Amino acid sequence: MAAVFFVVALALLMGIVLKWGFKTLPQEKWQMVAAFPLEKLDQGQWRGLNLTWYGLLSANAYTFGVIMVVILAASAGVPISVLVLLTVLMLAVTIPSSKIIARIVEKKKGTLTVGGAVFAGVITAPWIIMLLNATLGTAFNFHVPVAVMMAVLSIGYTFGESLGRLACLSFGCCYGKPLSQCSEYTRKMFENFNVVFTGDTKKAAYASNLAGEALIPIQIITAVIYAVSGLAGTLLFLKGFAGTALVETLVVTQVWRVVSEFFRADFRGERKFSMYQIMALSAIVYTIALLAFFPDPEVVVSLDKGFKALWHPGMILFFQGVWVISFLHAGRSSVTASKICFHVVKENI
Repeated sequence: MAAVFFVVALALLMGIVLKWGFKTLPQEKWQMVAAFPLEKLDQGQWRGLNLTWYGLLSANAYTFGVIMVVILAASAGVPISVLVLLTVLMLAVTIPSSKIIARIVEKKKGTLTVGGAVFAGVITAPWIIMLLNATLGTAFNFHVPVAVMMAVLSIGYTFGESLGRLACLSFGCCYGKPLSQCSEYTRKMFENFNVVFTGDTKKAAYASNLAGEALIPIQIITAVIYAVSGLAGTLLFLKGFAGTALVETLVVTQVWRVVSEFFRADFRGERKFSMYQIMALSAIVYTIALLAFFPDPEVVVSLDKGFKALWHPGMILFFQGVWVISFLHAGRSSVTASKICFHVVKENI
């Protein structure tokens, strides 16, 4: 029963946050959260570094995903110290991969890709887990089941990706096709359910001249599908079906990634069937093949252990560190700039 209540509470939390984001974030004022002065220019102005809501919301999504990983893995009996090390190693792979793979595929410096990061994570995760088992596991007498940890990572990613779509709504990226270019059936389908970005610095505006246009709300649809998938995966995991939870979350997220790209208008490389779609399908095949060698083990799950791990002071500091690193990585805008002017308010002297 505790598992059901936990999933229901998660559903309510996700629903409130996503509903707020869908309504608010496409507006122009929700792109920049702050501007930091770097060097003084002429006439009392400063060149500023823009800090974005994209970075803040991405950091929230990363951290929430990590929190879910900690709760579920600790509930399954994975030692906290091992869990922290695995999380750090996975973030060390996925965070740089988001920029490196985007640069290779899209030939652009100032962009990130979650799809590429996920592919890198799926490919490397089982080998990192096995290496850890063979080295520190042998020395300190522990073993992390590959299928269990992969399921936990997949669920954490699914939740993080769902909340991460809010960052895309804020920055105006990962946008859908304009309804004006769609078939009559599609226009009718999204006539009252679409996204309109305002502001010249939104990516939909400067990359495709789509400011003020009604677009297919691909970010919203993705966020909802992934949230439902994450909730289902969580319930399956808590009921002891780790392998099923892994397959469910991975298949839903990666199949939808393939399908959703046909409705997107942002640049995804030169191919009609993009490299990101190929990566998504490859990740599914790779993971299912992997389960043949690492079958779904029986998992005894205790949410009490997960919550105890969550409120450890060291873990709270760890979550804060994840948030700060994620924000610094994704929140410093390289495609927008600002000029800042300071002055004295004489009436208040």
